[in-house]
Amino acid sequence: MNRKAVIFGIRGYKLSNQEKLLIKREKPWGIILFSRNIKNLFQLRNLTDEIRKIIKDTSYPILIDQEGGKVSRLNKIIDLKIFSQDYFSNLYKKNKRLFFTHYKIYIDTICNLLLESGININTVPVLDVRRRKSHNIIGTRSFSENPSRISVLGNYCINFYNKNKIGTVTKHIPGHGLSMHDTHHKKSEIKASRKHLYKSDFKPFKLCKTFFSITAHLVYEKFDSLNTATHSKIVISKVIRRFINFKGILISDDISMKALKYSLEENATKALKAGCNIILHCNGNMNEMLKLSKVIPRIDKFTKKKTSQFYKFLR
Repeated sequence: MNRKAVIFGIRGYKLSNQEKLLIKREKPWGIILFSRNIKNLFQLRNLTDEIRKIIKDTSYPILIDQEGGKVSRLNKIIDLKIFSQDYFSNLYKKNKRLFFTHYKIYIDTICNLLLESGININTVPVLDVRRRKSHNIIGTRSFSENPSRISVLGNYCINFYNKNKIGTVTKHIPGHGLSMHDTHHKKSEIKASRKHLYKSDFKPFKLCKTFFSITAHLVYEKFDSLNTATHSKIVISKVIRRFINFKGILISDDISMKALKYSLEENATKALKAGCNIILHCNGNMNEMLKLSKVIPRIDKFTKKKTSQFYKFLR
């Protein structure tokens, strides 16, 4: 499995000639799709079929960021804007039996659309512990302010997707809920004590097991005051790998986000050196993808092994 340790986004409804050449030559580990790539179900299936034809792999990882609520990439096919994680958490509080029935129907519907369109990984659930005073970048994307409820609902989410043979990606490990800023635009420091973080923000990630997880571009000052989690060997080794005991493939959040202070290439190489297994680059900018392709290596033995395990899960 001779893949580059990167997930790329693409620009439109069809692959450009440059994108076709990039996928064929560089063989990124996966491709991630957004609203800009989706016109209708027929077009989407043609797109995923073309990607897999180029890479010559029927199980090739094609991801989507379909959380529901304000992050709904399938909105041109079906309107899912009311179905945020917060919506289902409120339903769970009011009527657990009704929650279970409705949440299963919701996820089964999403999975049916994804399977029909050739997508095999969804970047859910969001396991961040929401705070009232924190930046609303998370907000209703989170299940709750209660770590225990997030853990319960997160496991329901993962299990329902697993039964449909769709991979899940927990985010933003080890926890984004305390951030006072939107890390798409600005660096944010978390000043909470280790004890508080262990008991609260880190808890849902420890209790929810999945194949993949996406890092938080946050500085956890009590662990590493200099580096975001994405760039921190300390946070990745001591918190994510040891305390949380995450054993899957660790994906950086989008490497072009402004919370990371270095050049694009440095952001990528530092993330890999810190312990991320795969780099995520979302915007489909060809010049940026060409630059990254020069510095990002092929996946290592660990990532190959975990990818093979994921492929077996898909069968």
